[in-house]
Amino acid sequence: MKKILFIASTLAFMSCGSSKQAAKYAATITAQELSTHLYIYASDEFEGRNTGEPGQKMAVDYLKKFYVTEGIASPLGGGDYFQEVPAEFLNTRKRKTPLKASENVVAFIKGTKNPDEIVVISAHLDHEGIKDGEIYNGADDDGSGTVAILEIAQAFQMAAKAGKGPKRSVLFLHVTGEEKGLLGSKYYTDVDPLFPLINTVCNLNIDMVGRIDEKHKDNPNYVYLIGSDKLSTALHEVSEEMNTKHTNINLDYTYNDENDPNRFYYRSDHYNFAKNNVPVIFYFNGTHEDYHKPTDTPDKINYEQLENRTRLIFHTAWEIANRKTRIFADKAEPKEEEEVKAEAVKK
Repeated sequence: MKKILFIASTLAFMSCGSSKQAAKYAATITAQELSTHLYIYASDEFEGRNTGEPGQKMAVDYLKKFYVTEGIASPLGGGDYFQEVPAEFLNTRKRKTPLKASENVVAFIKGTKNPDEIVVISAHLDHEGIKDGEIYNGADDDGSGTVAILEIAQAFQMAAKAGKGPKRSVLFLHVTGEEKGLLGSKYYTDVDPLFPLINTVCNLNIDMVGRIDEKHKDNPNYVYLIGSDKLSTALHEVSEEMNTKHTNINLDYTYNDENDPNRFYYRSDHYNFAKNNVPVIFYFNGTHEDYHKPTDTPDKINYEQLENRTRLIFHTAWEIANRKTRIFADKAEPKEEEEVKAEAVKK
């Protein structure tokens, strides 16, 4: 009995220590830094980040510069942070205006114990570009998810530099062409996964986490979670536990309902992982009056809520990357009657 109690108390101590470490690095994720990044990333200078266009090229250069400055490596090796997505792939479907070649941006922190097991954190780097002379800045969609990844990556890197690197590897994946039909993430999963999908533990996908929708205007401390329980019981339980322990956000599962007419589960980049039986969570603040309009600008972001949501995602990723046992899919992936045609159900 004494031996059992000793082991139990030791495990509790180790868990407490890991939790304190996570809280220390989560505290480095701040509204101020998120704001600084987003006012640049969603500025007019980047011209709405339309796939393959000059503004989008400026955006990927900004992301690369961040990772180089932080000393976060590329899984491609050397100074190459761009996974090229060729025009031929982007134009598989006939388009009125053909797309130019684009790129996903990838950065990577290698795991200390199980480096072949990969936790993927994703957001799409593109937006709508310029229409009728107006710039669609895409501050929420998906500048908010993009800058959240930068802060999460920085927190993980601070831990790694202090000798507290994640046990599993973490891939920071900024995908292109989401607005054109989830194309960058589809290229990654279907054509050129940099790591085998069978070794991919989960995908935490961040798409619009900086605003408050009409339903929650009187209770802004919320986030919609989609997909967390569809493939992995353990992933859902970790997500709930990390929120209870660290952030106390109202986790709204409204759009997780299979009968929800919006069908958001099929409409962001996580779906390309889910269809390959990789457990996913899609973090989302819901739509709002500036959704897909030129008025989606950085001044309308709720940075306090963006900070809290980003910290939740960091804590979840930290736990998944460091827990003793790997998360696996233990449920069947919900299928449509036929494969989802992303363009047809696009936002």
